[in-house]
Formats: sequence, C-alpha cells, structure tokens
Amino acid sequence: MQKNYLYLMVCVIGAMSLASCSEDSISPDAGGDGDGDSTTEVPLAQVAKPKPNPWLAQEEYSITHFNSAQTDAFSSAVKDGTFNIDLSKCQMTWSGPVNLMTLASTSPNYMWGMSSDRVSYLDISDGKLERVAEAGLPGITMKTQEQLTRIIADHATYDELSKTVTDILGPAPQMSMANGNYVLCDKDNYAYTNAGQVMARYRLANPNNPKDGIMLDHQIRLTNFTFGSFTLVGATMTYDGHLVVAAQNGLLVLNRALTTIEDSYPLPSDQILTNSICIDENGGVYVASNSRTPGGKGLMQKLICKDGKISTSQADGAWQAYYDGGPQAPCIKLGHGTGSTPTLMGFGQDKDKLVVITDGSKRMKLVAFWRDEIPSDAQQVAGYDKRIAGVHEVTCGLGTSTEWIQSEQSVVVGGYDAFVVNNINVTNQEINDKIIGVIAIGPIVKGPQGAECVRWNTKEKKWESKWTRSDVSSVSMIPAVSIKSEMVFVCGWNDASGWEVTGLDWKSGATRHRSILGKNNRANGAYAIIQYLANGDLLFNSVAGPIRVKY
Repeated sequence: MQKNYLYLMVCVIGAMSLASCSEDSISPDAGGDGDGDSTTEVPLAQVAKPKPNPWLAQEEYSITHFNSAQTDAFSSAVKDGTFNIDLSKCQMTWSGPVNLMTLASTSPNYMWGMSSDRVSYLDISDGKLERVAEAGLPGITMKTQEQLTRIIADHATYDELSKTVTDILGPAPQMSMANGNYVLCDKDNYAYTNAGQVMARYRLANPNNPKDGIMLDHQIRLTNFTFGSFTLVGATMTYDGHLVVAAQNGLLVLNRALTTIEDSYPLPSDQILTNSICIDENGGVYVASNSRTPGGKGLMQKLICKDGKISTSQADGAWQAYYDGGPQAPCIKLGHGTGSTPTLMGFGQDKDKLVVITDGSKRMKLVAFWRDEIPSDAQQVAGYDKRIAGVHEVTCGLGTSTEWIQSEQSVVVGGYDAFVVNNINVTNQEINDKIIGVIAIGPIVKGPQGAECVRWNTKEKKWESKWTRSDVSSVSMIPAVSIKSEMVFVCGWNDASGWEVTGLDWKSGATRHRSILGKNNRANGAYAIIQYLANGDLLFNSVAGPIRVKY
C-alpha cells in the first residue's frame, strides 16, 4: 500500500561571489537560440486577460497559478540584470517543507503564507516580510526552524539526505504534500487550504489588528465523500461563489462556509487526478485526469458548475476528450498523464478559446482543446478527437536521443503564446519519494534542462514553435511570466553557482535576468511557484519558507 500511496500522493552561470540581499546589477547576459520577431508581436500588456473573479480577494495572487484561468501571469515589472543574492541576509519566515504559494489578501499590505504545516499572515508593507500571526493546520505538527534548517542543510549523498528528511518527516516524506497543496483567499479575506482530506478556512481573529492572531474558522472532513481518494489535489472558487474541491477520484462542490456539500462528481474508474483544476466565468470547470495504468489514455473534461450543481450534459456545454498518456517518470512528475493543471488561453474578444495541457508521453506534447463550441472550419488533427485543436511535439531544443522531455508544471500562457519546461533527467539514483527527490535534484542528483515557447497560430489553427532553450535549468518550481516586463522566470541549478532564478525574454528566449541564490537548499523552491511583488522584489517560496529578495 505504501508504494501505491507514494505514487498517488500529490506530491544556472559562472562562479560568482555572493553579495548582500540588495546588490547592484550587472549587465544582462545574452542567450537563447530563439528567432522571435518582436515587430510582429502584440505586447503582453495589450493582450486580453482572464475576467477577474469577484469572489477572490484580488485579481492576481489570490489563488494558485495567480488567477482562475491558471495562466501563471503577473503584472509587476522585474529588473533586467544579474544579481548575486545572499539569502541569509534576506527576510524569511520559516514553514514547510512545501510552501506552494503566498496568497494576496484583501489588503495590499498583507499576504497569507500557505504551507504544508501552517497558515501565516505576513506583513509586506514598506519592504518587509514579517510574520505577524500563524496557526497550524488541523492535525499537523508545525516544523521547528531547527528541523527545517536540517532539511535544507548541505548533504554529501542522497542516502544522507534521505536519512535526515525521514527522521524529521517520517518514513514517507512526500505525504507532507497532501497538505496545503492548492489554496485560495476569498473576497472576505478567508484563506482556504487542505490538510489531508480536511478542507479548512482561516480568518483573522480581529480584522482591524492582524497581530491578534489567526483563527480556524471552520473545517470539514471529506473522507467519506471523495470516492475512496487518499487526498485532495486542488481547489478553486466559481464565479458565482462556490468552492470546487478536487480529490484524486472525483470533485466536490461546497458552500463557502464549508458547512454543506452541494454536489459531487466521480471520475471514471480508470482515471485518477494528480493536479488541480481551472474554471471560466461561465461555469466551465476543466479537469485533466490520468489513466491509472501506464500508457493509458488520460481524460480532459469540461464540467459545468452553476448554483453549486455539476452538469455533465452536452446541452449545457460539457464535453470529454482523451489525450495520450505514458509511463511513470523517474522523478519530479507524478502519474501517467499530464503534469499540468489545465490553463485557459484566449479571452474576451479573442478569436480562439482554448484550454491547454502537456500530455503524458515520454517526450511530451502540448495539447490544445477547443473549450467551447468547436469552430466549423476546424480541421481534425489526425488520430485525435475533434475536440483537440492542436498537438505540438515539445523538444526544448534537445536532441532526438533525449529519452524524457516531461513536465510537472502548468503551462504558462500570455496571449496565444505558451511556455513549458522539462523537469526530467534520467539518473542512476533510484528516487522513491518525491520530497527527498526534489531536495536532492540539483545539489546531489543531476538536474534537468530545457524550455520552449510555442505560439498558437489563430489563422492556420495550429501550434508553431517560437523558441527553445536546451541549456536552461528548471528543476521543480512553477514558472511565471511578467506581463509588464515580458519575461518568463524559471528556477534551476547550475553546478558552478548553485540555484538561480532566470528571466528569459518572452519574444526571443534570450536571458535578461539572473538572480544567483547560491548552493544552499534554502534556495530550493520544491514545487512552489515563482512570485514577484508590486515593487519588483522576488517573493521566493523556498522549501523552508517564503523569502523576500530586494534588488
């Protein structure tokens, strides 16, 4: 059972001296083999955006992947340049060992720190990152700073790291990923998270004085309603104010107060869900599940959720379409299908409305589905359901001999451009636990390389590769794109300089930004998402807690 449970659990350039947390910049490096033509592209600031969800605290950052469409796009500008960062001199709050995202609250001066062991309230005003209150998750013991420091300490071997992590987290460390994995903050400043199969919401004890503490407002145990699932894997808020919770074997709809299960939907028995879900403003809920068997077909579904009820009727706009699966990856990625939370592409008056994922093939493909009515002039892709608008074989600039090109990250979308990364590198080291693996890859185990930006051609209705970077490292963090700066950010490992957040030009793939964070695993993001604050500071969701990096 443990082996099954571990599978099911939801789970870069020369040597440079380290400086303080606010060093002066050096001229940016050139890089990339892209051939994007900036004169023909619409600036990202001018492309249509997802409709703001009125039930979330802010338009951006109040839900995992930044918005209801899950585009991983943010509006803040980020500086060009190379920066050497000493993280020990930066403000940090300790939590974890996974800190998926720091949520925007209803106040621009505060954010909710969401992690696998606690909920925190963080003061970010005037350049600060200070925890003013915290509360443990139901049934979860908060890790001490000493324990988290041991986890991120330098380890000489994989076995040494494995012993340290299991001593602290128990025999199956990746079980911690069952807590706080997809989170959100609503318009009334309630923060929602999960602890195993418990869904919980938190609030300030005194909204006028956050230092008075955080309260667990309500919790609901969903064990008997998730169709035999081990854990919850996602959550979102509909545009009419209902909470949709994803479990491995099905979906539930709850009221915001978490007092009522309003509806439920079981996945087909051959499918399992390992990622979250996304929604549109018309009640569409997009679910990409994996086959339970290696090589089996995954299933993309559009369900309709209105007034707390789920419909699978085609008359209401619901649909299903199968996509290609594959084998279990050796590290980072979970399951036999997509590693992506579905991402919407095309908004407002845009011509084509799509939902995109990467598939489960060893060398993954980027797959676009028509999310509404299939256009009358759409040509069926040979060998695929007509619902599939386009399929692109991702190369990341890597040779045909590369066995694995796969991702555990959602697709980053800006306009009709999509950005994906490779998270897999074949290694002789047997990795049986995702948490141990994600801490080891880079410092101890050789990490992956490769990234690609792809454009959807609305005229010819097909994918076209825009640029590739075979030399860029992205180990496990979710990439994000700055709309204002037109840069997409990844976090990877370089043997010479250690961990690095790298900013790539959205048009050409050239390197424009490097934040060199050093070799200590304090700079390991461990499945978290890359964020930047309104003033351009990096909000780095480290494996051991959020860190504010000032440039």
